[in-house]
Amino acid sequence: MPVTQIDDRKVWQRRDRAQQLRIWLGWLVGVALFMVCWEYISRQTIWIFVWDAPQQAFDMARRMSNPPWGYFDRILWPMWDTINMATLGTLIGVVIATPLAFLAAWNTTPSRFVLRPLALGIIVTSRSINSLIWALLLVLILGPGLMAGIIAIALRSIGFVGKLLYEAIEEIDENQVEAIRATGAAPTQVLSYGVWPQILPAFAGISVYRWDINIREATILGLVGAGGIGVQLSASVNSLAWGQVSVIFIAILLTVVVSEWVSAKVRHAII
Repeated sequence: MPVTQIDDRKVWQRRDRAQQLRIWLGWLVGVALFMVCWEYISRQTIWIFVWDAPQQAFDMARRMSNPPWGYFDRILWPMWDTINMATLGTLIGVVIATPLAFLAAWNTTPSRFVLRPLALGIIVTSRSINSLIWALLLVLILGPGLMAGIIAIALRSIGFVGKLLYEAIEEIDENQVEAIRATGAAPTQVLSYGVWPQILPAFAGISVYRWDINIREATILGLVGAGGIGVQLSASVNSLAWGQVSVIFIAILLTVVVSEWVSAKVRHAII
């Protein structure tokens, strides 16, 4: 039953027949859509594996419960490569995304009909493709190694940083910009003194947040040959060395926790 506000009082009103029919029709369509999707998924699922999944998960957990801690020394350098991959990729992405954001924002772009659509197209393209897919393509082009992972992270970061940054630029206080422009300042001075100080906190927060995300994404790029800890993870999984897998998981967890702490401290210090 809908509620109507009258003189700060809530008045309950009974739905008419047409409203009630629309609600029931919506529920009917939702249930029918769910049943169709469930039927399609059921036909594509091998249920014998689903029923056996708890036993397999328990067996895998048992094999991972006694990690060989001596293996930890062998993954320190790959883990360091992963951190460097995420850091360099983030830096490259931020450097490229910053001018793109100024070109994409309607209040700072020099051309709303040519440069702005072009910048927006680059940002959307970057955001549309996952870093794992970028890495897969770059490994085929550049060969396996850290370079493919760094460029993959950079290409993914361009869209993320560019989108959030140009939205922050479009939300600035135009009065401050007009005040700088009224002094006869050049366009570069307007950007330096009227726009940039307003978006600097957002820029710092977005960059650090993206670096934190890239630490996580860099850990799996090695699965397609892009270097880092993912190479060791892939090798351990393929050889069914579940004890080594557990050590790698612990190393990744510790790295992510530390990156969370560092990013929080940096954001607090800058913002």
